[in-house]
Amino acid sequence: MDYSKYFRNKNIVITGHTGFKGSWLSQWLYMLGANISAFSLDVPTQPSHYDNLKIDFNIDARINLIDSNQVFDFIHKSSPDYLFHLAAQPIVLESYKNPYTTYLYNAMGTLNILEGLKRYNNNCVAIIITSDKCYENLDNKVDYKEDDMLGGIDPYSTSKASAEMIFKGYKNAFFTNSDSNIRACTTRAGNVIGGGDWALDRIVPDCFRSWSLDKEVKLRNPNATRPWQHILDPLNGYLSLACHLTENKSLNGESFNFGPNESHSVSTLVESLSKHFDGAKWSIDREISNLHEAKLLSLDCHKSHKLLNFRQKLNLEMMSEWTSSWYKNYNATENASSITIHQIEEYMKID
Repeated sequence: MDYSKYFRNKNIVITGHTGFKGSWLSQWLYMLGANISAFSLDVPTQPSHYDNLKIDFNIDARINLIDSNQVFDFIHKSSPDYLFHLAAQPIVLESYKNPYTTYLYNAMGTLNILEGLKRYNNNCVAIIITSDKCYENLDNKVDYKEDDMLGGIDPYSTSKASAEMIFKGYKNAFFTNSDSNIRACTTRAGNVIGGGDWALDRIVPDCFRSWSLDKEVKLRNPNATRPWQHILDPLNGYLSLACHLTENKSLNGESFNFGPNESHSVSTLVESLSKHFDGAKWSIDREISNLHEAKLLSLDCHKSHKLLNFRQKLNLEMMSEWTSSWYKNYNATENASSITIHQIEEYMKID
């Protein structure tokens, strides 16, 4: 699919552009010739992938997602043809430390975006990114489908399920009406890895922080399985969905999973990454935590395969190689921009 046909010279709003996913999406859309207006609360990490990119944003604002008036005004003045909502509190362990703010940003923040779109009501395609954690995960060996029960145990998962329920209400009450000019979908992607992630309490940045200092990384849940995928795979899904939704109104209000062909354990992922990093060491953290994290998680992506022709391009070995290459290149040159652009260009060449 020729994405430039849809995004070149179009007004794009991205929320959460200073984060891991948002910065990669911003770079990709910028390369496609889009006019990008974006807002985030702040730059969440140092180092920062966003800080190292060379993107000329139309608007690059610091706005609190839960400030409804600022959100409404931003959407109105940006006049988006497309909106990608990624701003969120993205860490499961952080949701235990700060559950109140997690619900505020992930649920009420999404409400503000949806209300802003309803008030805007000009032609706009909106992709609302939630999470694969939104499902009622009973740690069974099942692949979750889009119509499975939403829920969760921890604050993060339930905040994302709440965002999905709020979307469902707006979809049914407003966005599928004949007088609505908004087309919107939600997406639920698996765990993403890739260069430029510097967040705390995520396994890949934990590994590369430790290994670059010749330290051992400790694995909290080595046997937990997750639908690991390189960041460019779900971003490709988001862009593809936006294009299909532009052409096909019948997709309006749908939800889509974007995940890999199979899930892998934390230890399998770390072993795969370690093959590309000399002297990599890890061990199991024997300290028992009372905080719940799902042990098994896998996604059924047949719907996105069938309706969007979505597929995983980078398997476990390839995503490990690309991720390791990014961090090693950054450590050697501190030039995040060139390696990010190169990897996007190489990804787009893969059939």
